[in-house]
Amino acid sequence: MGALVVAAGDEFTPPTAEAFNLPAIFGWVTKPMLLAVLSVVIIVAFFLLTTRKMSVVPGKGQFLVESLYDFGRNNIAREQIGAKDFLRFVPLVLSLFTFILVNNLFGLVPILQFPTMSHIGFPLALSVLVVYPVYHYAGIRKHGLGGYLRNQLVPPGAPKFVYILLTPIEFFTKFVMNPITLAIRVFAAMFAGHLLIMLFGISAEYLLLHGEGLVKAVSAFSFAGALAITFIEALIMVIQAFIFALLSANYIGAALADEH
Repeated sequence: MGALVVAAGDEFTPPTAEAFNLPAIFGWVTKPMLLAVLSVVIIVAFFLLTTRKMSVVPGKGQFLVESLYDFGRNNIAREQIGAKDFLRFVPLVLSLFTFILVNNLFGLVPILQFPTMSHIGFPLALSVLVVYPVYHYAGIRKHGLGGYLRNQLVPPGAPKFVYILLTPIEFFTKFVMNPITLAIRVFAAMFAGHLLIMLFGISAEYLLLHGEGLVKAVSAFSFAGALAITFIEALIMVIQAFIFALLSANYIGAALADEH
């Protein structure tokens, strides 16, 4: 491809991580911050509007919100936490799912076109400041501090000498790595996907405007690539919101479990 491109102007510069460092709109407020607030407004408005006139025979809006609630309640919270303890965690699980989903989908909305979760600070805040304290608190409240630590760090059934190695690994995994990996999953997917879309889009524009001859026609393939990645990214956005909520519920369920 490099041999075909004849630049008629500026040299092609691929997008980098710097493209995600958006300048402040006013004061210290950035676009991702505003999008996070906007997502809360959208979610609250959606639930209020679709539940304001509940009926036995649901309309389209009520059916949609009931399906969403049923998905979070039964397919995520109940399955991962268990029938005995899941109910009080449904609001948290559903909030995490919808909040991450809306912020991910912002990357596909014209003008907005930025997935908030592609900034590591947002998923890290959800993981470390919300999910992490919730599942540890739930476990300590049920088992007591000593019982919870024993339950998490000393899995039954292993030979005693193995705990010399196993207990530090369990501590590092459950108290250090779990919240970090939970955040990195959604961040990496949103960051990489948005970067690929930008790369294909900018490449197509460059080939069309600066290429000569057949090179201009090649830009159509880049546009097609950007479109294809956009559809794939839309699916990944939904999947990553689901995985974040699923793993959060799984951590809560593991903290409440009697044995591991």
